[in-house]
Amino acid sequence: MKILMLTWEYPPRIVGGIARVVNDLSKRLIKDGHEVYVVTYKEGNSPYYENDKGVHVYRVDNYMITPNNFTDWIMQLNFNLIAKASELIANGEKFDVIHAHDWLVAYAAKTLKNSYNIPLVSTIHATEAGRNGGIHNEVQRYINDTEWMLTYESSEVIVNSKFMKNDLQRLFGLPYEKINVVANGINTTIYNGIERDYDFRRQYAADNEKIILFMGRLVYEKGVQHLISAMPKILEGYHDAKLVIAGKGGMLEELKQQVSNMGLDNKVYFTGYLNSKQVSKMYKCADVSVFPSTYEPFGIVALEAMLAGVPAVVSDVGGLNEIVEHRVDGMKSYAGNSNSLADSILELLYNPQLCDNIAKKAKAKIKNEYTWAKIAQDTHFIYQKAICQTMAERQANQILQENAQKTKKTKQHTGTEITDLLSFKKRQAYA
Repeated sequence: MKILMLTWEYPPRIVGGIARVVNDLSKRLIKDGHEVYVVTYKEGNSPYYENDKGVHVYRVDNYMITPNNFTDWIMQLNFNLIAKASELIANGEKFDVIHAHDWLVAYAAKTLKNSYNIPLVSTIHATEAGRNGGIHNEVQRYINDTEWMLTYESSEVIVNSKFMKNDLQRLFGLPYEKINVVANGINTTIYNGIERDYDFRRQYAADNEKIILFMGRLVYEKGVQHLISAMPKILEGYHDAKLVIAGKGGMLEELKQQVSNMGLDNKVYFTGYLNSKQVSKMYKCADVSVFPSTYEPFGIVALEAMLAGVPAVVSDVGGLNEIVEHRVDGMKSYAGNSNSLADSILELLYNPQLCDNIAKKAKAKIKNEYTWAKIAQDTHFIYQKAICQTMAERQANQILQENAQKTKKTKQHTGTEITDLLSFKKRQAYA
């Protein structure tokens, strides 16, 4: 197949998890013999065109006009995505399917689908209602409605967990069979050749301190505030512990203030943004990883930690709840409950044997169940479903049009016969 991917982020531009998903999925589809064209936003010094290990990546600037707000910026981006994709099609590229990633490219996806009659598949990575615990203002309502529109226009919809399938069905009233669950995956070779680097580790913690690691965006739904609140209880039970918070986000200053107010400045370290190499090193240095989200459609960071051999503590929500089996390949805690978080973390710190057992089983689980080879095959099958459905719709529409034309001709013919009969009767009456 020739596949057109639409996304607002693709490496080296990484905003959230979409960039990694599109990157890894595209490269696996290439290995399976497909052609993949990615049209995305150009950031910094990234090239306008790049052959990324077989993936054709086209990047677009946004308009020079300064937008009023973020949604205006997204709409301007969509116009440019349409222009670039239309240029590719005009130059002879015939795409079998469009794969749109989230509401940020919804208008481009809808326009290209209708203009060129190409089947559309969309992946909803998260919902606006989920991120915000409901819809509370007009901007959120606009994004929510755009998500609905994208799922309505798509022949097939992909989500990454059963939780998300139920959420979409509830929010948008989609037919249950239209929503396909395909878990995210992970490149199982990312830690090859990477061992624990003690010099790197000493930048963040002393040798005697156990590193409790959070990795991710610093936003409300990731629950970092609850992890910080759990630290007094953790330190009371295990003094030689250090919380390392890796990532950036809108809550950074608020979280730093929380740490200061609680008197934890010497026990909590904010690393800021880490590049991919630093992320891998950090996982290898950690003793426990914690992902205390209050909303999490999937949770790819948990896969990264588990593959690195770091015991993971997750909250019992969304995709995280589906990935981890409690005390078998990870630990669970109640979402938003700092006491519960502290208990699960302390159990791991107290019990090295439990840590070893969990780490081994977690790594084996990731290598068996979350490989991109399987995920790409499942995605390809969904593409086929979308193409077959589109072909069936075209045939049905063609039959309807043919029947309408026949009906029209029959009515015209019948009308002529009635006119002739009336004319004959008038002539008879005159005679």
